[in-house]
Formats: sequence, C-alpha cells, structure tokens
Amino acid sequence: MTNTTTIQISGNTKSKLDHIKDYPRESYEEVINKLLEIVAEENMELSEETVKEIEEARKEFRAGRMVSFEEVKRKAGLR
Repeated sequence: MTNTTTIQISGNTKSKLDHIKDYPRESYEEVINKLLEIVAEENMELSEETVKEIEEARKEFRAGRMVSFEEVKRKAGLR
C-alpha cells in the first residue's frame, strides 16, 4: 500500500492545478508530479562540453555564419 498524506492548499492554488490538468479525472498527484518533472528538467545542469558548444554556436550566429531554415529544407530536398 502506498503511503499517502493530506496537504492544505488555497482555493486559488487548487484552481490553478485544475487548469493544468490534461483531462478532468487526472489526479492532483499526477499534476504535481508533472510539475515536479518540469522543474527538475529546467534545473538540470549542463555539462562543460555542452556549455562550450552552446557558446561556440552563439559566436557562429553573431558572426553571421548560419544557414536559414529555407536552406536546410532545400538541402534536405523538402522544397
């Protein structure tokens, strides 16, 4: 059996949670877990390698070395 607890939230908070539900019978447990996953993803630290790659991409962009979306589609044979 799962250990459960009761928490107190304001009516305003409950209303906000209701608006986040994907479907009417989605439990608050599911809604809260969904929000916690989003927060965890946003707080995820990037590796040094990823940070360096992002900075390099920014430098390339600032220098005007980029390819337009239209060019990417043309090269991929989409148009």
